[in-house]
Amino acid sequence: MFITDILIDAFFAAVAGIGFGAISDPPLKAFPYIALLAAAGHACRFCLMSYGIDIATASMFGGLIIGFGSLWLGKRVHCPMTVLYIPALLPMIPGKFAYRIVFSLIMFLQNMDNPTERTRYFEMFFSNSIVTLTVIFLLAASATLPIFIFQKRAFSLTRHNNKQLSA
Repeated sequence: MFITDILIDAFFAAVAGIGFGAISDPPLKAFPYIALLAAAGHACRFCLMSYGIDIATASMFGGLIIGFGSLWLGKRVHCPMTVLYIPALLPMIPGKFAYRIVFSLIMFLQNMDNPTERTRYFEMFFSNSIVTLTVIFLLAASATLPIFIFQKRAFSLTRHNNKQLSA
């Protein structure tokens, strides 16, 4: 049962990654790699969260998989890492927490005359804001980390090897 849950999660992440990729118009040969990266990163986060790791740490490890995977797969597609990892990261944005930010803000404003409810929604607003911003920051930092570690390789992904051109 757990394997099917992982595969279903990975499948829907891949579909969402392809959808987000279609918006940014990458080359057609990049779509399978975007789907693979989105599926691998989201499945990693799903597995880690199933074993009790918080969403921020699990998202960081998923982002690392997507970042290093885009470095490795970018050479095959001859496109920059960002073309691969940005659409793959977008399904990992914590939409539930972002929705709760907006909801708690609206409810806070509607309960200005009730101090207990106002305090409840104020705390809800900040706790969801912290989770959302932390996850987004860790996703961005972990996915771009390979660019800083392997700077020369990251910026040569779109270059063709001279041996390939002469063959």
